[in-house]
Amino acid sequence: MFSRPESGNSLGRRRWARFRNNRRGFYSLVVFVLLFGVSLFAEVLSNDKPLLIRYEGRYYFPLCRAYPETVFGGDFATETDYRDPYILGKLTTNDNRIVFPPNPHSFNSINLVLDRPVPAPPTRDNILGTDDRGRDVLARLVYGFRLSILFGLALTAVGSLLGIVAGALQGYFVGRFDLYFQRFIELWGSMPELYLLIIFASIFKPSMLLLLLLLSMFGWMGLSDYVRAEFLKGRNMEYVKAAKALGVGNVTIMYRHLLPNSMTPVITFLPFRMSGAILALTSLDFLGLGVPPSTPSLGELLAQGKGNIEAWWLSLSTFIVLVGTLVLLIFIGEALREAFDPRK
Repeated sequence: MFSRPESGNSLGRRRWARFRNNRRGFYSLVVFVLLFGVSLFAEVLSNDKPLLIRYEGRYYFPLCRAYPETVFGGDFATETDYRDPYILGKLTTNDNRIVFPPNPHSFNSINLVLDRPVPAPPTRDNILGTDDRGRDVLARLVYGFRLSILFGLALTAVGSLLGIVAGALQGYFVGRFDLYFQRFIELWGSMPELYLLIIFASIFKPSMLLLLLLLSMFGWMGLSDYVRAEFLKGRNMEYVKAAKALGVGNVTIMYRHLLPNSMTPVITFLPFRMSGAILALTSLDFLGLGVPPSTPSLGELLAQGKGNIEAWWLSLSTFIVLVGTLVLLIFIGEALREAFDPRK
């Protein structure tokens, strides 16, 4: 008698149960999702614009719309500076009300009322101090963390997609195509990636899109080898031969039959690939080859900490955020690898 094959839903439930049993990995995922979810609302948590203004019986939302000073009794038609004492006096008298975010600083706002040289140590107004331009470190950490996670997700998605396609084509068609593609990977992998980044950074204006494109050109090769091995193993299975005998097309066989059974290395490597993407962005920003200078970045804060050794709050706070993020991703990756272990 033949046993009934296990359904995909049942296998998925057992894998999820194994993942949840790994408390370190499960709680790391919960903490990581919460932190990332909170950072998505960075404009609400840390901004130099008020969340809500009640002025002369009417309500205003500066986060959604720019208001000129003349709306609040000012003299200029330019956008309102809500930190100006004159404007604050008008917005806090009588029945007028103004509600600022928990951290009333944006990533690019400069504290002009500091009573000490920058970088200034932590104070009640700047909880984690300021950088060498008078900008709030806490605000730049929040925005920089969000930027790092979004860049890591984008680079991981693009690199994984390219690696899956390349590995699938190699493993399924084999022969000369596989041989020539392997030689291409060897040549492409020997290219000096850092030198290319330096050259392109000197030619083109730095941007997130350019950085994502350049890193994606090299980030797919590590994953393609694992997908290629899975397709090489699966293409000789009986169900694949039966599908070919029935006239099923190559694309359908690759997508519906071989790809689902080859996703284990892809899923288990995702957190590690994402941590590598975050480290790559941080390293390039530290060297000045990453995002534009005004963009909040963890690497740029580390570079400021290196240039201002006495400003311990710059290096320490950035180090805690960066290392904490990487540790969470590593714990998640270990739990995924254990949950998808075929021996279990």
